[in-house]
Amino acid sequence: MVESPGDARGDEADGVRQDYSRRCPHGGVPCIRDLRVPVATIVGMVADGMSTTDILRAYPDLEAEDVIEALRFAADAVRERELPLLSTGRGS
Repeated sequence: MVESPGDARGDEADGVRQDYSRRCPHGGVPCIRDLRVPVATIVGMVADGMSTTDILRAYPDLEAEDVIEALRFAADAVRERELPLLSTGRGS
C-alpha cells in the first residue's frame, strides 16, 4: 500500500490500492504504507538492479507486495494522460 499526500481517502485504480494521508513526513512524497519509506527509494533500488530479496533485506519491515505496489504507483504517476485541447477563442 502506498501513502501519498492528499485528502485522507482511499481510491482503487487499476488494481492498485492507494491510501492518501497528510502525515507523510518526507516533504509530502509518496511513502510505503505506514513505514514511511519513500516510493522513490524503492523504485531507485530496483533501477539500480537490486532484487526484491535484496530490498527486503535492506528494509526488513517491507513485504514483497510493497515493492510491487511501489512500482505500480510509479508507473501510474508517469503514465501518459490525454489532455483536452483548449480553444484559443480564434475562429477556424
